Amino acid sequence: MSATIETAKPARGSDRPDAIRLMLNNRLATAGLVILAFMAALALLAPLLPLADPDATAPAQRLLRPFAEGHLLGTDALGRDILSRIVWGLRVSLAVGISATLIAAFFGSLIGLVAGYAGGRTDTLLMRGIDMLMAFPYILLALAIVAVLGPGLINALYAIAAVNIPFFARNIRGVTLGLARREFVDAARLSGKSHTRILTSEILPNVMPVIVVTMSTTVGWMILETAGLSFLGLGAQPPQADLGSMLGDGRRVLFNAPHVALMPGIAIFLLVMSINLLGDGIRDVLDPRLKSGALTRPVARTAIELPAGETHADPVPSAVLDVAGLKTQFQIGSKTLHAVGGVDLLLGETECLGLVGESGSGKSVTAMSIMGLVPTPPGRIAGGAIRLKGEDLLAASDDRIRQLRGGAVSHVFQDPLSTLHPLFTVGDQIIEAIRAHQPLGHAQARERAKELLALVRIPNPEQRLDAWPHELSGGMRQRVCIAMALANDAELLIADEPTTALDVTVQAQILALMNKLRHEKQASILFITHDFGVVSALCDRVAVMYAGRIVETGTTEQVLESPAHPYTRKLIDCVPVLGAPERRLDAIEGLPPSVDDLPEGCAFAPRCPRVQPECRRGEIALDPLGGGRAARCLFPLVEDDERAETDA
Repeated sequence: MSATIETAKPARGSDRPDAIRLMLNNRLATAGLVILAFMAALALLAPLLPLADPDATAPAQRLLRPFAEGHLLGTDALGRDILSRIVWGLRVSLAVGISATLIAAFFGSLIGLVAGYAGGRTDTLLMRGIDMLMAFPYILLALAIVAVLGPGLINALYAIAAVNIPFFARNIRGVTLGLARREFVDAARLSGKSHTRILTSEILPNVMPVIVVTMSTTVGWMILETAGLSFLGLGAQPPQADLGSMLGDGRRVLFNAPHVALMPGIAIFLLVMSINLLGDGIRDVLDPRLKSGALTRPVARTAIELPAGETHADPVPSAVLDVAGLKTQFQIGSKTLHAVGGVDLLLGETECLGLVGESGSGKSVTAMSIMGLVPTPPGRIAGGAIRLKGEDLLAASDDRIRQLRGGAVSHVFQDPLSTLHPLFTVGDQIIEAIRAHQPLGHAQARERAKELLALVRIPNPEQRLDAWPHELSGGMRQRVCIAMALANDAELLIADEPTTALDVTVQAQILALMNKLRHEKQASILFITHDFGVVSALCDRVAVMYAGRIVETGTTEQVLESPAHPYTRKLIDCVPVLGAPERRLDAIEGLPPSVDDLPEGCAFAPRCPRVQPECRRGEIALDPLGGGRAARCLFPLVEDDERAETDA
């Protein structure tokens, strides 16, 4: 028997798609990019294109209709070619819009960053100056600036940039104000970084998506404002063409030659729309939270892509939850992550099943797959069957899944502060959960919500209904989440590590409460945890999970007293026991394997002290051991225990 522990393989280079591939995956952003690139190319290549002179007049050919010979888009009131003037006008509008936006973004963002980060008197002085600028209607302020500086494109550019600085300053200051009080900024201060370094390396990257989105919308405003000033004769001066002046010229002949105004109007619309779409796409690419291999699009449930001809055993009639061969995958660029690689779970009435394993073993993904809560993209269910009291959930419609969510099946997540909406009272949120599935009026639902808070042992439930989530302690918030989960007498309660962030006293209260309520409400519980101490206090049976697969199942007593899989033994050895100070806590050496590069044979083999050559070859099945137990191991520990008892 070899006792060698193999170390994890070095990580390979990331196959996550780059910024360009992420952008191209967003169809609307790609459409905006194509349109903008086409219009920008026309503007840049205007001197090389076979276009008529945009300033050459021809009174004999005035107001020709589109598709006239030699004039694809017709002519204006002076006989000038509209297509040529639009192409040359694009150069002016793009140059002024982009330049003014960059000026406003630089100075406005700088003011917002400094004001939001410094706070105090600096914030007051800077923002009161911004408030003074915003007290004037921005178009009137731009007119006043141009009136002082004189008409012309350059002066119009300065005026437009100046009046848009407050928009950037206000937006960036608000975001910076929230970030400056975050823990990662405090950690940067403690590390000795200077204020300038913190602003540039910690806050600016988080603010950049907001700046980009603000710039994308502001470019459109700039172009429209430039058009407005040119329309009033304060921007581009004749005979220079820009889209705004062309629009103003077309107004005079709008009724007898509408195409003179319509063509530059369409050009402005396409230009502004493409910039906005592209700006949203760039925002998504810059936001690391959206880099999941594909830009996140909200969907009703996880995508289901089952292989043709896949079959599974008949459902167990007495089971509340019957999961067979569940496979859930994540497509990250060219990688396929097998987060759940064929999980079987069986949960009976009023039974509590503990799903145990290290972080990253696939427990939460398994639980979220049951009701289709894994985000798509990048997740998808690639195989298996999920049955709730015999009903095939993978074959159910989206409407049916929505009926079951929060009704027959409820979730209690690990962090109640992020689960509860910060802008609604806990009473409003419980009432919403009740009325989503029951035809009750607001007063009746409020009374029911009060009963639920009392049921989960929250004192003064009437007053707590009007409390905000941040006004409650962690234990109180978790009780509120449990109350919401019990609002509609769910048949299945999925609790995803609901006590991990709680202190031991509150944890014991929550466990005792859930154990009592499942018997009172006749509910079954799928309890996800990494702590065997919690399992022993609540669960009837245990399923141990490793690298996306179940490696051992059995009753809690069987697994705790005589674990069959070496991984289970290692997990139990990590749990301290009160009253046994001499007991050695044995950590598991090595690291779990990457789910996109699982080793052949047993996934635990590189970390197992009992590994044999046979463990590294072929598929290893979850074999029954008798008494309702099963283990995915060729050399289970229970056989050693039985031999030891026989020898004794």
